[in-house]
Amino acid sequence: MLELLSFGPAGWGDEIARGTLVTVALALATLPLGLVAGFAVALGKQSEEASLRAAANVYTTIFRGLPELLTLFLVYFGAQIAVQRVAALVGIESGVEINSFAAGMVALGAVFSSYASEVFLSAFRAIPHGQYEGGHALGLSRWQTMRLVVLPQLVRIALPGLSNLWLILLKDTALVSVIGLSDIIRQTGIAARVTRQAFLFFGVACLVYLALAILSSFAFAAIERWAGRREGAR
Repeated sequence: MLELLSFGPAGWGDEIARGTLVTVALALATLPLGLVAGFAVALGKQSEEASLRAAANVYTTIFRGLPELLTLFLVYFGAQIAVQRVAALVGIESGVEINSFAAGMVALGAVFSSYASEVFLSAFRAIPHGQYEGGHALGLSRWQTMRLVVLPQLVRIALPGLSNLWLILLKDTALVSVIGLSDIIRQTGIAARVTRQAFLFFGVACLVYLALAILSSFAFAAIERWAGRREGAR
């Protein structure tokens, strides 16, 4: 077992380590995309413009209703087909292939943002309306009120929900193995087939995901303490 998990030509440690880096990189790349899109959708849901509210509700309904794997297939295969057909319409032969990392980031980011928008929306509703009125009374613009008054409270309120979504995102990265991205699941799966030691390598994958979840929990606990101190100072 130690030889199989060792680093070097005789073991699979290098491949598993690279798969772990790909998994973490994909999750970290998806997180800001999902947060920004989720925040924008939450703003759209409480907009005074009816069309913006309708578009935001349709967005969340679609991506919360579709299975994550199906969303991934639609982005990865659908985007390639769309590019090829557009190229054919303009008379260009296109052999464009969508990058699996980018497809995974877009698909998981869309799903993450649809759930994050509900977390942000709940946080917005938890902030008393008097906070907005107080900022206006002090002569702050709408953007200044949002940045200086609302956002610090919003982060503190939304953090528990966002931490849960991060752990879900971290686990959902396993889906990208089906489109060829060499993440933890794909690398351990190859090792299991080659060595016929499925229990060993999939057990290692379980331990890696659990370790990442534990580290994430510590990180979010530290962020929550920092946000609490900032709120108290404010």
